[in-house]
Amino acid sequence: MNSYVEKVISETKKKYPCQPEFLQTVEEVLTSLEPAFDKHPEYEANALLERLVEPEREIKFRVVWSDDQGKPHVNNGYRVQFNSAIGPYKGGLRFHPSVNLSIIKFLGFEQTFKNSLTGLPMGGGKGGADFDPKGKSDGEIMRFCQAFMTELYRHIGPKVDVPAGDLGVGGTEIGYMFGQYKRIRNAYENGVLTGKGLSYGGSLIRPEATGFGAVYFFNEVLKHEGKDIKGMRFALSGFGNVAWGAAKKLTELGATVVSISGPDGYVALNGMTDEMIDFMLEMRASRRDCCKDFSDKFGVPFFAGKKPWGNVDADVYMPCACQNEITLPDAEAIVTKGVHYVNEVSNMPTTNEAMAYLRDHGVLLAPSKAVNAGGVSVSGLEMTQNSERLSWTAEQVDDMLKSIMKGIHTSIVDACNAYGVGYDLVAGANLAGFKKVAEAMMAQGWV
Repeated sequence: MNSYVEKVISETKKKYPCQPEFLQTVEEVLTSLEPAFDKHPEYEANALLERLVEPEREIKFRVVWSDDQGKPHVNNGYRVQFNSAIGPYKGGLRFHPSVNLSIIKFLGFEQTFKNSLTGLPMGGGKGGADFDPKGKSDGEIMRFCQAFMTELYRHIGPKVDVPAGDLGVGGTEIGYMFGQYKRIRNAYENGVLTGKGLSYGGSLIRPEATGFGAVYFFNEVLKHEGKDIKGMRFALSGFGNVAWGAAKKLTELGATVVSISGPDGYVALNGMTDEMIDFMLEMRASRRDCCKDFSDKFGVPFFAGKKPWGNVDADVYMPCACQNEITLPDAEAIVTKGVHYVNEVSNMPTTNEAMAYLRDHGVLLAPSKAVNAGGVSVSGLEMTQNSERLSWTAEQVDDMLKSIMKGIHTSIVDACNAYGVGYDLVAGANLAGFKKVAEAMMAQGWV
């Protein structure tokens, strides 16, 4: 390993021993960047990596809200503004009981490179709270969102930091937060949040964008491999917004979806109807987090307590749920099953050990920072529409999304060729995303 890269990884591990998710992504990204640091010794002279792994700002705050019985509750809120070298901080808000500083930092670090890959002027940031929307009434969720924004508003703005949705935060939550921001600021700054409703500045295609973009990107991979997406079998995990968009686009392009899943297990499928795809939205809106509801409604096989990885026959596995859902035993089962492709859609769904095993055994892995960049790409397009006080048609946005995802694949291939790493999508994505950020940081001096 490059001695400088090794030193920074080691120092970061010593500094943040209780942040495993953050350390995981730092190690995964930095080890891929060795060719860049071998060619550019000036990066070490300017402490580029030390600056890159340290967020520009970490914000933690208390969120106090009341339930329907008037009882107060206290949660932790976070916003990590990781890197603004190429634009205002941009990244989602996650409401989930697992949220902590390590998870928010890992997401913000990944977001920095993901946003760079899009070619749009967006820096990296992430935020959220350890609030669990599951089992809460609409009134409780509204009061929490309002309390959260009352603390967050002072740190964000259209030219400073533009949050969006993420796990546990959809259009409803964005609406409640925007309403509170508008009330506090006494100004209609609808560019402060993305993922908004169409009636107040949202963009068409935004709900579908992450899933659509993931399919568009993988279609470019298949073209590079001389293959056609039509007729291929895709095993998906999750049933939320991301999996919904992916299932919708895959079905439209003639591919077959053979699974979706939830925390309670997975269902086996032989393709999806429009009714099935629409029901995924009802499942998410119910906040039950239960995949068995799908089996009960459509009479398809349900496998309680299991994941699809290694259990479902498919050409492509597409994790769409959460981080680290593919572990080393899962990777071993995937290889044994003979699956050729893993197309990561959720953020960091594969552990580093599993990723290494898959790559060592000939599985072509498309990394999430490239694959799921469609969501933030359309968020960036939403920002543009808000700035220009206009709206584009669904066809216009979809065409731009396709172009961005194609451009991401092209930039990855170019990076692979420039650094001689073969058709390694993981290394290529890290190198391509890093290049723009590094150039901007070097140009702006020691900040």
